[in-house]
Amino acid sequence: MIAYVKGDFTYKSPAVVHVDVNGLGYEVQISLQTYSHIQSLERGLLYTYLHIREDAQVLYGFFEVAEKEMFVQLISISGVGAATARMMLSSMRYDEIARAITQGNVRLLESIKGIGKKSAERIVLELKDKLGKQATGAIISPVSNNSLEQDALNALVSLGIARPLAEQAVKKVLSKEPETNKVEDIIKKALKTF
Repeated sequence: MIAYVKGDFTYKSPAVVHVDVNGLGYEVQISLQTYSHIQSLERGLLYTYLHIREDAQVLYGFFEVAEKEMFVQLISISGVGAATARMMLSSMRYDEIARAITQGNVRLLESIKGIGKKSAERIVLELKDKLGKQATGAIISPVSNNSLEQDALNALVSLGIARPLAEQAVKKVLSKEPETNKVEDIIKKALKTF
């Protein structure tokens, strides 16, 4: 799996960007949300998801980890393909989609091109509990720019803990013990909060 690509943006459009990584060019499919973040940048980092089909291997790129995670959640739903998920993320921000799902707002999801009533209902049914673990329904507000916190958060998520719960646990540990300066300690203490 290609986790991310970092390099020069040699070509940009609202749907595709070419990233030169040390002489190797990657064609990356992007959403309008990602494009709005990178349109003025000459170089940068995109978190990626490699979608393998029988007839093609398509690399999707995201400016934020949260957008990538929403993409992965959406394509896990039967009937929602990668192109549809990208359309959804181009139409609405990932946190707006999460809020619509957790609040059961089928009409809002239906307003997205390519999403009919049955698809919208299926998305709500299958993702509401996964995303609804936090009260507001806003998915993944980054903990902060602190790499220690971010590393602990990413480790907890990779262990299978829902990101909102992991974020709350990391915040709780660091608010009680702000002097904690090792990722391992934060992770261990956070795991005890569940």
